[in-house]
Amino acid sequence: MKFFVDTADVAAIKELNDLGMVDGVTTNPSIILKSGRDILEVTREICGIVSGPVSAEVVALDAATMISEGRKLAEIAPNITVKVPLTWDGLQACKVLSGEGKMVNVTLCFSVNQAILAAKAGATFISPFIGRLDDINLDGVELISDIRQVYDNYGFDTQILAASIRTVNHVTQCALVGADVMTAPPSVIKAMVNHPLTDSGIAQFMKDWAKTGQKIL
Repeated sequence: MKFFVDTADVAAIKELNDLGMVDGVTTNPSIILKSGRDILEVTREICGIVSGPVSAEVVALDAATMISEGRKLAEIAPNITVKVPLTWDGLQACKVLSGEGKMVNVTLCFSVNQAILAAKAGATFISPFIGRLDDINLDGVELISDIRQVYDNYGFDTQILAASIRTVNHVTQCALVGADVMTAPPSVIKAMVNHPLTDSGIAQFMKDWAKTGQKIL
């Protein structure tokens, strides 16, 4: 499973990228707001760090302006993925932009039907939002599983990008049901290393090592 990091924090992206933990980056208007930086400037910097897809989202609501914004964003770097919302206008924009050879990430997916439409419109990625479904007592991971089955049934090439990842358990569950990609904040990716038995094992080793009276350096 590919790891995308959901942030515009350049320092965090560099840290994870240096460890080989970043296959791409996703941003959205809320993330750009949090960064406090100009969208074109920070996106260009991110594209210079990461070789994989970097999602930059349009903000228009009508297809014609989405297409224009998407073309503008795609000029930033060859690895830009234009992010559009899963609306009828967004699908129209997806069809045009993907037809021009641009990568397109169709976001805010909450149903299998929406995922089918995005695939037929030529989406490179479909982004089902797991955490937001969980928030309303629906099973976000089940949606990933259902989309996986449908895409496999019909040979759709669109990659399933599990989004709105809130916990390390979400990562495990998405990997088990076959998500192609997951995107999560740096804190979630870094939390994947944690396990209480690892901590207790290290503590025991340190106690035993101290009793030997030895040093390595």
